[in-house]
Amino acid sequence: MKRFITLSFRREDRPAPGGRYRGRRVLDLSLIAWLTVIWVLLWSGPNWVNVPTGVVVAIAVCLAFPLPRVDLGLRLHPWGIVVLTGSLLHDMYTSGVRVTRQIFVGYPHRAAVIAVPLRCRSDLMLAATAVAVSNIPGGSIVEVRRATATLFLHVLDADRPAALDAARRSVWRLERLVVRAFGTSDEIARVGGPPPAGHLGRHHT
Repeated sequence: MKRFITLSFRREDRPAPGGRYRGRRVLDLSLIAWLTVIWVLLWSGPNWVNVPTGVVVAIAVCLAFPLPRVDLGLRLHPWGIVVLTGSLLHDMYTSGVRVTRQIFVGYPHRAAVIAVPLRCRSDLMLAATAVAVSNIPGGSIVEVRRATATLFLHVLDADRPAALDAARRSVWRLERLVVRAFGTSDEIARVGGPPPAGHLGRHHT
C-alpha cells in the first residue's frame, strides 16, 4: 500500500518546500510535540482532554499547513520537559493561593510593570517563555519586545523592591526551564550563566 504520510524526527529528513516527499506529506514529530505543548499551556495545564486534543490539533495543522524545509531551533529534552511541566503545575498552584490571599487582605496592593530582559534571543524561546510566564497567576505579559528580547511583566505585588526582584528571578528561572526542555545546546549554555546584569533593583511603575 502506498504511503501518503511520512513521520520524521531528523532535520535532514525534512522535505523540500511544500512539506512533501514525492506526493507524501511529512509529519515532523518534534513539531507536533511542540504544538501540543503550546496548546496545553494555552489551556492552563495538562489534563485527559487537553493533551489528546492538542495532538489532534497539531496533526491537523501540520497536514493543512505544511512547512518548508527549515530548522525551527527546537530540540526535545525529555527530562527537561518533565521538570518544566512539574514546575509549571507547582507555580500555578502556589501563585494561585498567593493571589487569592492578596485579594482578601484588607489593604490595597501597589501594581507595577517591570522589564525583564531574557538571555536567549531566538523567537521560539522568547515566545515559549512568554507563554509559560502568562500561565502563572499574579503576573501577566503586557508587551514582548523582540528587538531586545525583553518581556514587560505586570505584577500585582509591588509594595517591596524585593518582590519585584523576585518576579524577575522567577521569569529567568522559567526561561532556563523552557530552554532546557526545548532549546539548542548553545541556548542551554547561555541560560546557565547569570541573568543580565544591572536589572535587579531597577523598577518601573
